[in-house]
Amino acid sequence: MLNRLRAAFRPARPAPDGDPPGGRKPRAPAGHVLYAVGDVHGELGLLRQLLDTIVQDHAALAARHGPLTPVLIMLGDYVDRGPDSRGVIDLLRGGADATGRTLDDLLPGFARHYLRGNHEQTMLDFLSDPMAALRWLDFGGLATLRSYGLPVVLEGAPVLQAQALSEALDAQLPPSHRRFLEGLEYSVVHGDYAFVHAGIRPGVPLEEQMAEDLLWIRAPFMLDEGPHEKVIVHGHTIVPDVDILPQRIAVDTGAYRSGRLSAVVLHGADVRILDARRPAPL
Repeated sequence: MLNRLRAAFRPARPAPDGDPPGGRKPRAPAGHVLYAVGDVHGELGLLRQLLDTIVQDHAALAARHGPLTPVLIMLGDYVDRGPDSRGVIDLLRGGADATGRTLDDLLPGFARHYLRGNHEQTMLDFLSDPMAALRWLDFGGLATLRSYGLPVVLEGAPVLQAQALSEALDAQLPPSHRRFLEGLEYSVVHGDYAFVHAGIRPGVPLEEQMAEDLLWIRAPFMLDEGPHEKVIVHGHTIVPDVDILPQRIAVDTGAYRSGRLSAVVLHGADVRILDARRPAPL
């Protein structure tokens, strides 16, 4: 059972831009540029392409504005549905990719935050109690098992299959991958922006938010048009295009099915979008 999070929204560093939004445009912290990346879902190729674009964008900004501290915020859901969950986790946790480059090589000088998504949480739940998290196999877990080289069809009742698959995944999962998954953050604040996976419960102070809502909430948050303490930047709910609203910014453009992985760029009061796209088939 996920417990109530206290002080989950402490700023990662002091935000020198003053009070939260109120009669002015929200701002990223002075001297910083923030890059928030939507749900990856095993799309390693798109992730590497987008990270290269982010590095180029930061270099262009720094050439125009002087030195800027770049911050990467990954909004969760790295695993499931797409073809290479293992590769995504290995890259994000600091391993070398097929070209021999690590994330430190790809993103020199970047501060990085990795948020927990509902898919990572359910994967961890499946490892600890497969019967309680059996639904993971139905909404993308099979693709993750395949990426770790595991069979997805075993003989016997579903209950026995789930237990066997959980044990097999536990044996196959590198310790560094488990540490990465268990160490994921629930939220982070930079300037006038709060970053979470799914959203927040409207009307509840940020420091009183429940972990379950941060990972799973949809309609109550998506349909609410009122202001929040911070502008909420989130993934989880797929949108056809990055949706920039006064109270929230939705960044999940459904990479695993659309072939498009998106990021929002926050610099000063400016808000921009970067994309990586899978080539269209001939």
